[in-house]
Amino acid sequence: MDPEERSLRARLAVHTSWANTLDPKSRTAKARAAADGKFERDARALHPDASDEQIARVAKHLRTAHYQRMALRSAQARRAKAAVKPQRPAAA
Repeated sequence: MDPEERSLRARLAVHTSWANTLDPKSRTAKARAAADGKFERDARALHPDASDEQIARVAKHLRTAHYQRMALRSAQARRAKAAVKPQRPAAA
């Protein structure tokens, strides 16, 4: 199976899986809780003497920075992939 077909099959499986999920928040609750805990631990490591309110603010910024970093890397990867792969003609 070539990479493009594998990607299409994976996307099909993902959408089918989410279509079968009525409550997506409950499905991802454990992962979100673990991520929140990680950001809080990182905030406490950076600022051990901070108040709970300050830790919450720092954790929020760490979370935002994490997702912005992922978005940047994704954009860079897409740009690099587009530079290597010839562009398809636009649909008429």
